[in-house]
Amino acid sequence: MENPITFLLSGMIGLVLGIVIMAIRSRAGLNRDQQKAEEILKEAKAKADNTLKQAILDGRTQTHEMKLAAEKEIKERKQEVSDMENKLLRREDNLNFRDETLTTKEQQIDQKNSQLTKKMSELDEMEKKLQEKIDVQVTELERVAAMSTNEAKKELFDIVEKRMENEVVAYIKEKEDEAKSVAAEKARNIIALSIQRLSQDEAVERTVSVVTLPTEEMKGRIIGREGRNIKAIEQATGVDLIIDDTPETITVSCFDPIRREVARIALETLIRDGRIQPGRIEEVVNKVRNEINANIVKVGEDTVFKLGIGKIDREIVKLIGRLKYRYSYGQNALQHSMEVAYLTGMMAAELGLNQNLAKRAGLLHDIGKALDFEVEGSHIELGYKFCKKHGESDVVLNAIQSHHGEVEPTYLISNLVQAADTLSAARPGARYEAMQNYINRLEELEKITKSFDGVDQCYAIQAGREIRVLVHPDKVDDNACTKLARGIRDKIEAELTYPGQIKVTVIRELRASELAK
Repeated sequence: MENPITFLLSGMIGLVLGIVIMAIRSRAGLNRDQQKAEEILKEAKAKADNTLKQAILDGRTQTHEMKLAAEKEIKERKQEVSDMENKLLRREDNLNFRDETLTTKEQQIDQKNSQLTKKMSELDEMEKKLQEKIDVQVTELERVAAMSTNEAKKELFDIVEKRMENEVVAYIKEKEDEAKSVAAEKARNIIALSIQRLSQDEAVERTVSVVTLPTEEMKGRIIGREGRNIKAIEQATGVDLIIDDTPETITVSCFDPIRREVARIALETLIRDGRIQPGRIEEVVNKVRNEINANIVKVGEDTVFKLGIGKIDREIVKLIGRLKYRYSYGQNALQHSMEVAYLTGMMAAELGLNQNLAKRAGLLHDIGKALDFEVEGSHIELGYKFCKKHGESDVVLNAIQSHHGEVEPTYLISNLVQAADTLSAARPGARYEAMQNYINRLEELEKITKSFDGVDQCYAIQAGREIRVLVHPDKVDDNACTKLARGIRDKIEAELTYPGQIKVTVIRELRASELAK
């Protein structure tokens, strides 16, 4: 019985001792935590004090800086206000001075007005007295001359008109020479500057196309059995093939340059391919025609892009590309149009005009030549209608109509297009001309000159670029020479077609001779 009780008591005593020990340890830990908490609070309080001191110090520094900045700004503002006050004072002084000056001038003007009024009244009185004296003199003259005032006035005017006629002609000639000299000098400078900046090739193309054959045997293959191949080619392309005795060549003839080009390329393709038969001919011709049409559009787009003239209607772009296959007197129409566009643009830039609009007018001035072999009408009329239909400006339309003088140019750019067109066509190597046409033009030039009264002899010189006129000295005086030259010039412009310009020179020579015996 004692052992369980002893064991129980021992357990309870152990439990109480454990609890006591745990309580002692817990209190010891709590004391340590309190000490740590107090240390943390002390550190936090110290940091807070330091932070507060630093914030107060920073605040004082910023306040000082702001105070300095404010004082500086106030000083600058005071200086600006002072400058403005000085400026206003000076302006006020100037205004006062001007006011005094204007007041003085007004007084002077009032004095002059009063003087002028006084003089006008004196002049009126003097004019009245003078008119009375003139009336007395006229009455006396009418009595002496037995003529009325109107009759005397008419006779006097006739005499003055005869005397002044020569003086007027001489004065007009002098002013014309002076204006021509100044205008010619400026025109030469502008044109020379434009020409020296432009370089173009000479005309080497002709109106017919020649296809070279590898052998003479190829002619027979192109003709085919009973001529079926050549008929198929002519029917598919719309051209005439001329096969004559010329060795290893075939001539392609057609008024339409595009059809002629299609036929030439198709023939060259068939010759290289070797398969020449109606079915193959039609296939090759259609393929070449599509390639040519695509190339026409590309050439037009490249031309517009190269000139940098902005957006143009696609139908006009196609016509620009077609100009590549059009020739006039051996000069390629597209090359000529681009040359005119460059020249017009350069001259417009020198004169301060719209350069892009000038180049646009120069490029489109001959656009009708892409249509004149398909549609009836002159290239001027066709180009004008087509461009008007597709919304081109009035400047471009007037340039198209007036570049050959059929319509009066109403814009300065139209005159520049005329000049550039003449330069491009008349430059050496640009065009060729048949000998008979050249001779006929010279004969017509001399015939026109001889139709005027007083002309003794005339000679076309410098390849028809100048007509030299010799007159009878007893029929034509010096002043009439100018009038005669102008009349010949007007008649040549009205009746003769020619490239470039023709200079009219009238020569009057008086020779007096006596025979001493």
